[in-house]
Amino acid sequence: MDDPWRFCVAPMLDWTDRHCRVFHRLLSRRARLYTEMVTTGALIHGSQPRHLDFDPREHPVALQLGGSEPADLAACARLGQRWGYDEINLNCGCPSERVQRGAFGACLMAEPALVRDCVAAMCDAVTIPVTVKHRIGIGRHEDYGFVRDFVGTVAQGGASTFIVHARNAWLQGLSPKENREVPPLRYAVVHALRRDFPTLRFVLNGGLADLGSAQAALPQTDGVMLGRAAYHEPWLLASVDPVLFGVPAPVQARIDVIAPLHDYVHRHVAAGGRVRDVVRHVLGLFNGLPGARRWRQTLSDARQLAANDPDLLLRAAAEVDARAAAAPVG
Repeated sequence: MDDPWRFCVAPMLDWTDRHCRVFHRLLSRRARLYTEMVTTGALIHGSQPRHLDFDPREHPVALQLGGSEPADLAACARLGQRWGYDEINLNCGCPSERVQRGAFGACLMAEPALVRDCVAAMCDAVTIPVTVKHRIGIGRHEDYGFVRDFVGTVAQGGASTFIVHARNAWLQGLSPKENREVPPLRYAVVHALRRDFPTLRFVLNGGLADLGSAQAALPQTDGVMLGRAAYHEPWLLASVDPVLFGVPAPVQARIDVIAPLHDYVHRHVAAGGRVRDVVRHVLGLFNGLPGARRWRQTLSDARQLAANDPDLLLRAAAEVDARAAAAPVG
C-alpha cells in the first residue's frame, strides 16, 4: 500500500504546472505528481527557475524530460535532482508532430538502444529514480515482441519503473487528442510485461476514467496513472488516500480546499503572479453540485480576472450550495 507509484497523476502539457500540482496536493498527500514535459533545450538554453521551481508541498513530484541526447538528458536530470525533484521521467510516449520533429517522444521507441543509453546517462548522473513513460507500440503493428524488447533493452540502462500508456502511438494521421482515444486500449500487453519482467514495476496509464476503474486495475499492475479524469474531476483525488493507501484524506469536504487555496493565491499574487494562473485549474472542483456552473463562470469572467483580486476565489465559492460543498468525502 506504500508503493510510491501506486497512484499517479499524469504529466499533461499546459495543465500540470506548479499551480495545478499544489491544488492536487491539497486533495491527496499520496498521489505522485508529474510536471509538464520539459525539453532539454528549454532547460539548457532557457530559464531554469521558470521551468523547475515548485512548491515544497508538492512532494512527491517528478520531473518529466523530453530529449534524445544522453549528455543533455544527464545534465538536465542533474538539474532536476539539484532542484529537489523525487524522480526523473523520460518521455517516450508523446506522439505530437512537434515532438517528433525534435526526435523524441514516442518515436524514440524505434530506437531502444538509444533510450537505454539515455537512461544509463541519467542514472549515472543522479541518485533519484529514473523512469520511462512509453506506449505499447508505434504505428498500427500490434506486435508484443516490439514492446517487450523495448522494455528489456531500456531496463539494461538502469530503469526499473515503466509507466505504460496501453495504446499504440500512431505517428501519422492522428492528432495528439485522437492518439489518446483512437488506437485501441490493450491492457493485456501491460499484464504480459509484468509477467515477463517480474523484477520491474509497471504503472498502467490510458482509459482509466475514475477511481473505481483505477482500483479495479491494480491487482494486475503495480500502479495506475490517471490524466484528464483527475484534471477535469479533481474531487476524485480526495478519495485516493483512504481508498488506495488506507490513510485519512487531507480534506473532508470540497469547501475545505478553499481556505488553503485562497492563501496560496494571495502569496502568488503578492509575488507578482496572476489569479488566473491558479484558478484555471480548479474549475472542476464542484462539478455535480448546485452552483457549480456559477463557480466556473465567476472564475472564468475576464473582467473579474483582470482585477487580479485573490478574493475572487471566495466570491466564486459563495455561489456554490453550502450544504453540498460541506458534504464529506465519499
